[in-house]
Amino acid sequence: MTSSGFTLIELMVTVAVLAIIVSIAAPSISTQLANQRVKSTTATLENALKEAKSESIIRRQPITLAFDNDGANAGTIVITNIATIATYGSYGYNAKSTISAVDSDDTAATTMTFRPSNTADERTFTICDSSSVASARQITVTAIGNITSQVGGTC
Repeated sequence: MTSSGFTLIELMVTVAVLAIIVSIAAPSISTQLANQRVKSTTATLENALKEAKSESIIRRQPITLAFDNDGANAGTIVITNIATIATYGSYGYNAKSTISAVDSDDTAATTMTFRPSNTADERTFTICDSSSVASARQITVTAIGNITSQVGGTC
């Protein structure tokens, strides 16, 4: 008499092989998720910088961009008009991502200003993730308002 089905040994071997594959893949997946968070935060900051620059030129007024790494909550980026204290944009980014910035004198800063004369405060923004395995990214804003993004930086 023949019976169809799997033996207990066959099922245990299959489960063991799957467990080994998952244990090999898990670190790679978490690294990719961390890198994706950094890329997303970089794109959000870059869009906010471009919006602040264009608002400054269109409105012919200085526009300030400020960011706040809010710890356990999502971070925020806010674009405001210095003169009228009007908010033109607000962006959120993942709580596991952090933004840091230094000016041309390597002094820490959390704000920067774009002026209608197409000039800006020089800043280098570094975007990191709470996971140390993620690759950092940098956004550089020059004195003439050019915005560039690249992989690199130290967290």
